[in-house]
Amino acid sequence: MPIVTFAVWFETDLLILVAALALEAAFGYPKPLFARLAHPVVWIGNLLDRMERRWNGQTLPERRRRLNGTWCVLLLLILSATAGAALQAAALSFVSWWLAGLALAVLASSLFAQRSLHEHVAAVRDGLAAGGPVEGRVQLRHIVGRDTGTLDEAGVARAAIESLAENFSDGVVAPAVWCAVLGLPGAAVYKAINTADSMIGHDNARFRHFGRFAARLDDVVNLPASRLSALWIVLASIATRDASPLGALHAVRRDASRHRSPNAGWPEAAMAGALGLGLGGPRQYPDAFVDDAWMGGGRAEATPEDIGRALRLYRRACAIQIAAAALLFLSIVRG
Repeated sequence: MPIVTFAVWFETDLLILVAALALEAAFGYPKPLFARLAHPVVWIGNLLDRMERRWNGQTLPERRRRLNGTWCVLLLLILSATAGAALQAAALSFVSWWLAGLALAVLASSLFAQRSLHEHVAAVRDGLAAGGPVEGRVQLRHIVGRDTGTLDEAGVARAAIESLAENFSDGVVAPAVWCAVLGLPGAAVYKAINTADSMIGHDNARFRHFGRFAARLDDVVNLPASRLSALWIVLASIATRDASPLGALHAVRRDASRHRSPNAGWPEAAMAGALGLGLGGPRQYPDAFVDDAWMGGGRAEATPEDIGRALRLYRRACAIQIAAAALLFLSIVRG
């Protein structure tokens, strides 16, 4: 049985990343495989749901609920890391690292959302074009957590573009960063953290204490990806005819830090500045009204055509990330 060296492991991490990004962009995640096994996010979500119902009793003291929530997330991370590391080590031990990397890339492709995000946002654009705000709101509910019932056409279009920018960071760039650093275990752990944040990291009566650790940890692990996603959008705007790289840079420098999230403002500001739009601003969620800052300072009257422009910019940003990962992989292999 060959010994797995650090160099081989790191090269495999990058091979997994490049192949997984390319596979997911071209085909989406492998539906036949996960139709039988269920998607990893479903496993994570089901386990977390059981732990939350058992350990987040509303009559428990606040300190106890915070501690229980922390232990739930840590247990989730240990299980995710162990499963990912075992799969990667087993593959590297029994087959060549090329074959191991490609096989693991099929599994890792389920942890990225390039194609599915594009499809969901394009559905909002098509819904607006075909059925106006009513149909646009129906499609928008699949990708946002806010109250969409009162949004007009411009509000629906802005929300779709904001979701595209934020999820580019959370669903595409962040898992790529952690896959590059730690391979399949890193991508799996990141997905567990992100899923925990989306399920329990809410500032409401039920989750304010139990989900605090999940929300804070999600902010930390998304820090590098949010900055990198803004860079990819700026670079993509250079190659996009109707986008402004200088506008994107200016909006990031001026507005990113004004967002209530330490991370979401970076890709949103870059997208807004590149397209000459005003994104963000006040919004209504099911349990709270959020008076957020505007990103970009451009026109707020977004249209379905603007969603199409944002999708073109997004596709180029995804391509730039794949190219950057491939260049890094080739440079390390040749070196």
